[in-house]
Amino acid sequence: QVQLVESGGGLVHIGDSLKLSCAASGRTLSSYAMGWFRQAPGKEREFVATISGAGRYTHYSDSVKGRFTISRDNAKNTVYLQMSSLKPEDTAVYYCAAGWLNSVSASDYNYWGQGTQVTVSS
Repeated sequence: QVQLVESGGGLVHIGDSLKLSCAASGRTLSSYAMGWFRQAPGKEREFVATISGAGRYTHYSDSVKGRFTISRDNAKNTVYLQMSSLKPEDTAVYYCAAGWLNSVSASDYNYWGQGTQVTVSS
């Protein structure tokens, strides 16, 4: 069992940067592929980024590629999402998830955090 807690969300302006953290407890995070997803009001949850257990493989959605960076510190049992050049369309609740596959599908992840709100204001 893995418990995930996101933090770092907030209200920012267009072009600002923000760094989200996802702290894990219960099991060693290095055993898991990790993903970040987001869900805007009235929309389905969408894939943002994923990183392999050792951090050597990463993959991003086209909408965030070049602006967001996923990373992890297994010694701290924490995964990060560095977001830059933020746009209003990035506004959403951001969730981290743990699973066995580096997948873009939410159904492939077994554990989820409660989410953290990111709002990009114009």
